[in-house]
Amino acid sequence: MKPFTESLTPAHPTMLDAWEHRVQESADQPFLHSFAESTTFGEVDRQAQALAAQLAADGVTAGDRVALYTQNDPVFAVGVIAAWKLGAVGVPINPMNTARELGYHLRDSGAVALVTLPTLWDDVAAEVVADTSVRVAVIGRFRRWVEEDGGLRDEAVEAAVDSAAAAPDGVRLLSLEAVAGGDGQPAGASAAVSRPQLGPDDPALLTYTSGTTGNPKGAINTHGNMAFNAETYVQMGGMETGQGILAVAPLFHITGSVGHLAYGIRGGHPLVLSHRFHPLGVLESIRRWRPTFTIGAITALMAIADSPHLQDGDLDSLEVIYTGGAPVAPSLSDRLEKVYGSYIHGAYGLSESASPLTVVLRGERAPVDPESGSLSVGKAVYDTQLRIVGESGEDLADGEYGEIWARGPQITAGYWENPEATAAEITDGGFFHTGDVAFRDADGWIYLVDRKKDMINASGYKVWPREVEGVLYDHPAVSEAAVVGVADDYRGESVAAYVTLKAGQSATPEELTEHCREQLSAYKIPRSIGVLDEMPKTATGKILRRMLRD
Repeated sequence: MKPFTESLTPAHPTMLDAWEHRVQESADQPFLHSFAESTTFGEVDRQAQALAAQLAADGVTAGDRVALYTQNDPVFAVGVIAAWKLGAVGVPINPMNTARELGYHLRDSGAVALVTLPTLWDDVAAEVVADTSVRVAVIGRFRRWVEEDGGLRDEAVEAAVDSAAAAPDGVRLLSLEAVAGGDGQPAGASAAVSRPQLGPDDPALLTYTSGTTGNPKGAINTHGNMAFNAETYVQMGGMETGQGILAVAPLFHITGSVGHLAYGIRGGHPLVLSHRFHPLGVLESIRRWRPTFTIGAITALMAIADSPHLQDGDLDSLEVIYTGGAPVAPSLSDRLEKVYGSYIHGAYGLSESASPLTVVLRGERAPVDPESGSLSVGKAVYDTQLRIVGESGEDLADGEYGEIWARGPQITAGYWENPEATAAEITDGGFFHTGDVAFRDADGWIYLVDRKKDMINASGYKVWPREVEGVLYDHPAVSEAAVVGVADDYRGESVAAYVTLKAGQSATPEELTEHCREQLSAYKIPRSIGVLDEMPKTATGKILRRMLRD
């Protein structure tokens, strides 16, 4: 495990090189564990080769975009690798997207092929592909959990194309199983595909941002970006070849694409897939496959920890656990460590940074800032420069709040066909403007405060939601907390809070307000506190503050 002060060189220049090396080294070793089914690296390679041959026969070539509209299913991995075998670019798309949202992503990326599931094709994709550049749609089978008699059973959903909705004119509809054949050989297309001439600067994925400040933008994650951060994950995880990764993060999200898929390829680690996140389903997968490593949203880790189905020994195999996407309150970190038996390491990154920018390395514990009570999200990773910048673009001293600007081997080459956004967000010699507010201490630890747009201005005072949320998490009855600013004719904005409570616990808004009054200045105390049954969340488990604000 290298310290961050040393440089890091990826073992392979592209993800295709990394995949080819892994197949050569580990062809007979498992790569995908999905429910009770297991598929080796060699078997996935044969399926991806067959799919690449079929896509090539349908005119897909180097530089084309292949959209991936699935859950955490084996077909996602097969589709990405097939795209790389052609020199094409994968476009992961949130499976929760509606027809309108899917249509936007397909048109903006110019995708010519779509890899999806039978349910998503029938319910969503079939009605929008005619208005896009998609020429071929590939449907893959999957397994899913079904709730039954207080428990779960898993069932297969087959991808027989003749049972799917008819394809619109000009779109060829195929099933992955028919393409690959029972022995992994292509049906109706030659298995010979010329290997593309790929380099580190070629796009591997277009990862779309959430679109909170306008239409989603496709961040170009190059092969070099992904190969570098896959190498970073090798240092973070410290696992031996063959030890498994619990795929808690969605594969369409940058954390899943890099922290699960790319890391699994680089390190030879099987991925434990569970289609959609379900706490009991995830526990069943952990019991069966005993993974060693995971990284996921703190809300997902909390849901597993709070599951009434959790049994002694369930989580013993998870030796290295990371969370990213949002800062974690120290009290919540302590609570989860007691449940998991392992320290929850923090990390921070964005789609534009191919996952981690800062990390608490394995074996380290993040310090807590004595003034704010914030838990650090780590230090800048290998070969990465972070600046904390003021409103006028000046570098700020240690301890001062400012926007994080980042430059390094993992930073995006820009936004897909959006030079204006690229020029606005990547300036000053290649520094990316993250939009996140943080401060750095004298030892280089980064403390994430909030998104700039989430800062609350109450009577001229700045209130950072994370601080108030941290206090609410200290209350023994609180399971989740979210704080937003709401319009106030007198103060400009006032602080509003929402919480969910732990099973079997109770707390009134008045009790929670009094709890805050004991620990916060008057202007930071929530003027209203709502108790919800469930928080609105993204597919990655992030709490949707904008919905609470609305």
